[in-house]
Amino acid sequence: MKAGVIMSGTGAILVLSACDSFEDPQLVQSLREKGITKYIALEVPVDMVKGSYGSLFQITLADRKQSDVCRVIDVDGARIFRNFPLTVMGRPICHEAAIPRKAA
Repeated sequence: MKAGVIMSGTGAILVLSACDSFEDPQLVQSLREKGITKYIALEVPVDMVKGSYGSLFQITLADRKQSDVCRVIDVDGARIFRNFPLTVMGRPICHEAAIPRKAA
């Protein structure tokens, strides 16, 4: 399982994912379904997420409405950035969906 901060045009969310990469096609599709097509992902240690979110971490894992591909644990960007120092965040992974070109 991976945990990561996903930064998009609408702010930051904290997600848990069973995918091996923040560029995994299944995760990209799951984020697309949430309206996120361009993002910067920063991995954070799962044990820190578990420590910071405690019972909410367990509740999120048990939530049957969410998929193992992308489980949203927090949508408050300010709180997310307070909980994790930049020094523990992984290298940025940038993703941008291909934009169809208009015919000339």
